[in-house]
Amino acid sequence: MKKLYATIGLFLATLLSAQVPQAFSYQTIAFNSAGAPIANGNVALKISILENSATGTVLYTETHTKTTNSKGLVNLNIGQGTPTTGSFGAINWGTNTKFVKVEMDPAGGSNYTNVGVNQLMSVPYSQVSKTVVTGAGQGITLVSPNGTNYTLSVNDGGTLSLPTNSSSSSAIPTNLYLYGSYNNFTATSAELLRNDSNYKIGYKYFAANSQLKFISAPNTSAQNYGTDGQSNIQLNGSNINIGSNGFYKITIMVFGSGGSIKLDNFVPKLVFNSPSLTTSSPTYNATTNKFSINIMSASTGNFTGLRVNLPSVQSGDETFGDNLSDGYFDKDGALIMLPNLSTTPKNYKIEFNINFDATGAYTITQI
Repeated sequence: MKKLYATIGLFLATLLSAQVPQAFSYQTIAFNSAGAPIANGNVALKISILENSATGTVLYTETHTKTTNSKGLVNLNIGQGTPTTGSFGAINWGTNTKFVKVEMDPAGGSNYTNVGVNQLMSVPYSQVSKTVVTGAGQGITLVSPNGTNYTLSVNDGGTLSLPTNSSSSSAIPTNLYLYGSYNNFTATSAELLRNDSNYKIGYKYFAANSQLKFISAPNTSAQNYGTDGQSNIQLNGSNINIGSNGFYKITIMVFGSGGSIKLDNFVPKLVFNSPSLTTSSPTYNATTNKFSINIMSASTGNFTGLRVNLPSVQSGDETFGDNLSDGYFDKDGALIMLPNLSTTPKNYKIEFNINFDATGAYTITQI
């Protein structure tokens, strides 16, 4: 269970001016691991807006670095941080329930811990109204299910200008989802690719001859993207074919309005913080979605910690440890330790899963 470091409080923003604010306020008290408020300290927060449930689709994520006051209080505006996923202005506040997930690093770094997920019981009215109430001559923007914007406007004589059609955009959207033959091309269960700088990334096992495509939103009318046959992403392009069974890293490298699609069929490996120990070849069970690796003859004399490495020739390796020693991976986290080490060499088995968004869990048992 992740440790709690904060008490959560949400306050909806009032209308500050004629311009609708692209934010609403958030307030919390930051605590350290001993349960004491962090007075006049720097803390880092990661805020996510989720759709439908506390574990729903991530619509938007941003980060903040803030200084607490003498009581440990932090004030910030959600919507005015540093975006890492999605666009705050693109959130449709008028449909479905919304949840706010708060993660914090009380040391001010990027080792975030989940401190809670709260439903927004009252939608920030200013965010809903911005799609309806506009300034003189601006019109009303309507968004179709596939994300296309249409503008309804009126002239000074009261005549409405009705939008009749709009060409679909070929630019790669901020959020992109994966679906394919593995889920019968069911748009509603498409999986959101993680935004990481100029890359969009996902991890998944595929059987040989699986067919994949991408979609701009998890609904049947959203724009879909495939390939032009040369690894370039293309609106309404061809299906992407998986050549062989394997666990894959799916990477889209975005450049300008285009991008290229890369698939890495990889095997994870253990990276030791001491002279390498002997390990078995990794195995993967597609039914349980778990990798298994045996570690031979580990002792206090030759083992000082390990991490799990996911190699990639396309977008760089990602390495995972565990900051809280709670059995859950953290990207670039602390070393993972083996239980009950002694001077006598022992054998261990580590089993772990890698989720689509690069989260995961592990267990270690002596064998």
